[in-house]
Amino acid sequence: QVQLVESGGGLVQAGGSLRLSCAASGRTFGIYAMGWFRQAPGKEREFVARISRNGDNVYYADSVKGRFTVSRDNAKNTMYVQMGSLKPEDTAVYYCAADPYVNLSNQPSYWGQGTQVTVSS
Repeated sequence: QVQLVESGGGLVQAGGSLRLSCAASGRTFGIYAMGWFRQAPGKEREFVARISRNGDNVYYADSVKGRFTVSRDNAKNTMYVQMGSLKPEDTAVYYCAADPYVNLSNQPSYWGQGTQVTVSS
């Protein structure tokens, strides 16, 4: 099992940047594929980005491609997402997720509690 804790959320103006972190417990972080999802008020949770267990494969939702960069540091048991050129429509609770596979599935096994990102216009 792995426990996930997100941090780094907050309020930012449109066009600004934020970096979210997802810290994982345990000494086997490197076996987990990781990813980010988000849920805006009144909307379903949606996929944002994912990164393979060794970091050599990344994939983004079209809505964030070119603006967000996902990365991981297995030595620090931490995944990141650098978010730039933020838009009001990026406002959501952001969740990190993990699966004990090479790549993240559509329904990950493990979830963090979420961190709020609010982008003002």
